[in-house]
Amino acid sequence: MKFAFYAAAAVMLVIALALLLVPLIRQGRQSGRSRGVFAIVLAIAFVVPLGAIGLYALVGTPATLGGVEKPAQISIPQAIAELRQRLAEQPGDVQGWLLLGQTYGMLKQPSDARDAYDGALKADANNTVAMVGWAEADSLVRPDHRIDGRSRELLERAVAADPQSQRGLWLLGISNFQMGRYAEASALWKKLQPMLDPDSGVAQAVAEQIAQADARAGGATAPAASTSSNTSSRAQLHVEVALAPALKAKLAPGDTLYIFARAENGPPMPLAVAKLPAASLPASVTLTDGMGMTPQFTLSSAPRVFVAARISRNGQAIAQTGDLEGDAGVVDTARTEPVKIVIDRTH
Repeated sequence: MKFAFYAAAAVMLVIALALLLVPLIRQGRQSGRSRGVFAIVLAIAFVVPLGAIGLYALVGTPATLGGVEKPAQISIPQAIAELRQRLAEQPGDVQGWLLLGQTYGMLKQPSDARDAYDGALKADANNTVAMVGWAEADSLVRPDHRIDGRSRELLERAVAADPQSQRGLWLLGISNFQMGRYAEASALWKKLQPMLDPDSGVAQAVAEQIAQADARAGGATAPAASTSSNTSSRAQLHVEVALAPALKAKLAPGDTLYIFARAENGPPMPLAVAKLPAASLPASVTLTDGMGMTPQFTLSSAPRVFVAARISRNGQAIAQTGDLEGDAGVVDTARTEPVKIVIDRTH
């Protein structure tokens, strides 16, 4: 089948060239042109196209393409492995560390992202992008999503060095809100507002958080009826925590007690959390909206919450094997009687 195709193509080519070249040769002879010239013309006219056909038959068919090696496609894990290898050889590559941190962030791996931003900070301690990235990743790693300690210090430095850092202003405002410093949170978010597209969803969300912060700081201008309604709807849960006698021997100096509430159906982030020395057990706390991790997720934002307590053996907010824990199950946020928890099991 393939031979017949090439043979037919060759015959058609010869006929076409003959119809074109024979009149030209006759005219040339009448003009006194040398016969050798026409021989060369005929040779080129026939040999070159036929040679092209032969070359196509050899390497131009789809079958021969199968022998051409395709470029290898690299997967994301392979790309990350190669980048990490390069960074191991060149630890001063700040942009490489930032790229690694951003990649881990997109993959929802905040612990690895934090490590990558830490590498960037070791290479350049004043890199504001790395400061903000580390703080954000650290808040995502922590189950309580608090922004304090080193995270807050880095954000303060980043915003001081780059007052236009939108992410830095937002996160530092959240940190202030978590600490009950509502006026300062509002002030930071008001600096952020002019940098945003006023018609965007982000600008609307920021405006809502400013309103919440102003209301809690006592600077709201909403109608009195509305303010009264909001105040009455704010949830408060009185929680009493005790340690089971069988576990008292496992309590060690320096252990930390976390008491928290999270939405029955929603993100795992706590809507309110309290941190106390475990030595204070039995303990009693009141969980409120002001103990939320972010302005948009508060105790009042959920009708029912899961309330629990945990004793951290190493002081970390992330649950570890060997921690002691207990819970009261799901309760209404409108509940007025105390929520009682007994820490009676090991994680």
